[in-house]
Amino acid sequence: MKEQDLDHKQLEEISRQLRKKVLAMIGKFGYGHVGGSLSIVEIVSVLYFHEMRVNPDNPKWEDRDRFVLSKGHGCFTQYAALAELGVIPEELLSRPYQVDSPLQGHPELNSCPGIEMSTGALGQGLSAGIGMALGSRLRKKNFRVYVLLGDGELNEGQVWEAAMLAPKYKLDNLVAIIDKNKHALSGKTDETMPLEPLADKWTAFNWHVIEVNGHSVRELLDALFEARKTKGKPTLIIANTVKAKGVSFLENKWNSHATHISLEDTKLALKELGFTNEEIETAFS
Repeated sequence: MKEQDLDHKQLEEISRQLRKKVLAMIGKFGYGHVGGSLSIVEIVSVLYFHEMRVNPDNPKWEDRDRFVLSKGHGCFTQYAALAELGVIPEELLSRPYQVDSPLQGHPELNSCPGIEMSTGALGQGLSAGIGMALGSRLRKKNFRVYVLLGDGELNEGQVWEAAMLAPKYKLDNLVAIIDKNKHALSGKTDETMPLEPLADKWTAFNWHVIEVNGHSVRELLDALFEARKTKGKPTLIIANTVKAKGVSFLENKWNSHATHISLEDTKLALKELGFTNEEIETAFS
């Protein structure tokens, strides 16, 4: 378990370090899900380094909080967080995608420590999270469950079946977070399948809905605190984010979802994030 909760300034610095790790992993391979990985960095930082009870020395600790990355293509950010926590060795980040690597393009249960569910087939994570939240109650445990979805993923009908089910069981130990970066693989989400009024839809299903800037550590902390105080219903946090946040030449572009990126462009992105030449070279050593 974490020795202490971190303040927002420390969490912002962790977020910067996670962006470096994500870009280095993708840059070494030359291809990856850049956009959807970088849009969730602050969300993942706040969850792993402040909100969730985790034990890096025992990832299967039965009283741990559960995190389901339903939008599995953002897993490089989760891998970076697991390495920062010490759940997986840092050196694993240097060889993603390889045949014998536990770090594949989507997270795999029983392959990489700290992964609660194999995801990648979109729309399934919230249903699994409901099962985990019910399991916490039935086993008389008090662990909480956090499910991170993409806004493009909301096109899947199973998400809405799960959205109706969770309030039926009054699962106040369940928090769903939508990474609302407004872009999916094929274009803007509001052009592919309009989602608005998104908050009203979830409110009508009897969720407690909070809307925040998904890159504001302070707003995310406040929202998660509010979720803990909410009783008798699950909480949905709509996190308004920017696709490929932090990389100016990829931000808010739908084709940054999965893209080729050269080593030169990766180093340019790291410079934009304020890393020195020495730090950048170390990241690729």
